Amino acid sequence: MPVEPPPCQWELPDPRDADESDIVGIGADLEPATLLAAYRAGLFPMRLGKDAPVAWWSPDPRGVIPLDGFHASRRLHQVRKRFDVTFDTAFADVVAGCANPARPHGWIDGSFAAAYTRLFEMGWAHSVEVWDAGVLAGGLYGLRIGGLFAGESMFHAVRDASKVAVWALVDGLRLDGASLFDVQWTTPHLASLGAIDISRQEYLRRLARALR
Repeated sequence: MPVEPPPCQWELPDPRDADESDIVGIGADLEPATLLAAYRAGLFPMRLGKDAPVAWWSPDPRGVIPLDGFHASRRLHQVRKRFDVTFDTAFADVVAGCANPARPHGWIDGSFAAAYTRLFEMGWAHSVEVWDAGVLAGGLYGLRIGGLFAGESMFHAVRDASKVAVWALVDGLRLDGASLFDVQWTTPHLASLGAIDISRQEYLRRLARALR
């Protein structure tokens, strides 16, 4: 069972108070209690840019992947056979792949890596690893709280490896009784896998059900 930290010391803002940039606040910290309270409230942290302050976000619309709506193309069915998939066996390596400074718009720094690694050690954060001939080809990481999986970031070093990671995660969440896979924003990459947009209000309704 995950280890519950002491209560959060911050009074977090209401996600419905987000501005036109989807931001509800700036500051606080990345302590386990703060992060867990934020995700439970419908918020997530992301820096405003490299070396910039941490902002707390509540997008409208919000991107989710319905667990019964994942789309795997015929090509993806074929390429999945070349990969091996594991869970929670190389969390730090997956985070490092996602934090690669060569990636466009990269903002994941050492403080974020340390914060989510601590949550991994406490049983809240999880990773999916995709291997190609024993070499890490891609993966993703995020938080599991009740029926919620909050996807944080993904990467690939081999084409389609991140898509295979999402597919494996969806299969695992369905088997494990989860109900909400949050992907924050619906990118074209995620839309090709079945991600859809829902309103902030609808997301908060689904989140409340998932956390129960």
